[in-house]
Amino acid sequence: MLKIYYGDLDSENYIFNPDAFFNNTYEDEWITDSFSVEMIKDIDKSDVIAPGVIDSPFLGTIPVERLSRGVKTLILMNNDSEHIFNASACGDNCAKWILKIAEKKDLTIRLGYLMDFGKDNLNIEIVNLWKTVHDGIELVESVLDNHLI
Repeated sequence: MLKIYYGDLDSENYIFNPDAFFNNTYEDEWITDSFSVEMIKDIDKSDVIAPGVIDSPFLGTIPVERLSRGVKTLILMNNDSEHIFNASACGDNCAKWILKIAEKKDLTIRLGYLMDFGKDNLNIEIVNLWKTVHDGIELVESVLDNHLI
C-alpha cells in the first residue's frame, strides 16, 4: 500500500535528498534489475548497458550517477525499505511507478506537492490524516482541505 506524508517531515529515516543518497548507496544489481531497466527506459529514455553504464539519447554514454533524480528516487523506493524518500524529487511521470512499487510492498513517501496519481482506483493512505483515499479527487480535496501543503 502507498502511504504519503504531505508537508515537512522530521524523521530519523527520512531522506530529503535522494539524489545524493543514491549516489553513495546504490548497488550494481539495483541497476540491472529488470524493473529498474524498465523504469530507466520509461523515465529517462535510456538503456542500461552494464551496471555502471547507461546509454542516454541526450547525453551519450553516462555513469549511473547521471540518471535523473526521479529515476534514482524510484530505484531507491524499490530497493530500500528502511527509509522514507522525498518523492518531490520526482515528477508526475514517476507516479505510475510509485503505484507499481506500492503494489509489491508497503511504501511510505513524502510529498510537498500534489503529484498526479490519476483519477480512479487508488488506495493511498494520507499519513498526516490517518485516512485512506480511493480516487484522485478525494486525494486532492483531503490534502487541500486540511492545508497539508
